[in-house]
Amino acid sequence: MNLEQRLSKLKKIILKMDSLLVAFSGGLDSTFLLKIVSEVLPRHKILAVTANSATYPKEEMLFAKNIAKRIGARHKIIKTYELQDRRFTSNPINRCYFCKKELFTRLKDIASGFKLNFVVDASNVSDRQDFRPGNKAKLEFKIRSPLQEAGFTKEDIRKLSKKFGLSTWDKPSLACLASRIPYGIKINRQLLEQINKAETYLRSMGFQQVRLRHYNSLCRIEVFKEDVPRLMRKRNLVIESLKRFGYHYVTVDLEGYRTGSMNAAFLKKD
Repeated sequence: MNLEQRLSKLKKIILKMDSLLVAFSGGLDSTFLLKIVSEVLPRHKILAVTANSATYPKEEMLFAKNIAKRIGARHKIIKTYELQDRRFTSNPINRCYFCKKELFTRLKDIASGFKLNFVVDASNVSDRQDFRPGNKAKLEFKIRSPLQEAGFTKEDIRKLSKKFGLSTWDKPSLACLASRIPYGIKINRQLLEQINKAETYLRSMGFQQVRLRHYNSLCRIEVFKEDVPRLMRKRNLVIESLKRFGYHYVTVDLEGYRTGSMNAAFLKKD
């Protein structure tokens, strides 16, 4: 199927669902999905829900609120409490399962209260390349992924988002802040805030995509590979600033940013 055929299939899937709740982060994928859903279904049959969680930067929640308003969709912000679940904060290999279970429990209850038929997320075909234990929770709660069902890749979504004039078309991929922490290191609010502040600072220096991988007193910075030389030219300023955020040792990953790099050692063992 070409791109237009996949778009037509997506619209048919949505239309058949009739009413739905969209797990909405305000990122590239969920913004595109909400846009298409809003074109296919009437407003009263759609609800976008964003989680106000310590594992996501606050500015992303505000961004999601503004995007939903521009699209014209009903939008609800809820609090999630994964940091109260020791199964999540102990940071096991399947930590995402417990986080998603917390989220999907809330979303299913809300969908039921609003009499909406389905809860959907914005997973796409490209997401299958990474280790995602949260998918187990998706199956348990019967969460649908229309973009994946219609065969959309990340690149497809970027192309159509640009065509439709969505400001998110070139927005870097988002990921939970806990994904910066190696399995086994306990997760807490203070640590998540430390990582968020460091990443926010690096983005303020003009780096579009940033991941700061946390190893207690050491951090490993990932930016796009082509940005590594520019980061190195600013190394003295970066080192000085990140030491203020609590890191004694500051390193740069010469391979550059790539999705799921924290899973590399784990997956290699398997």
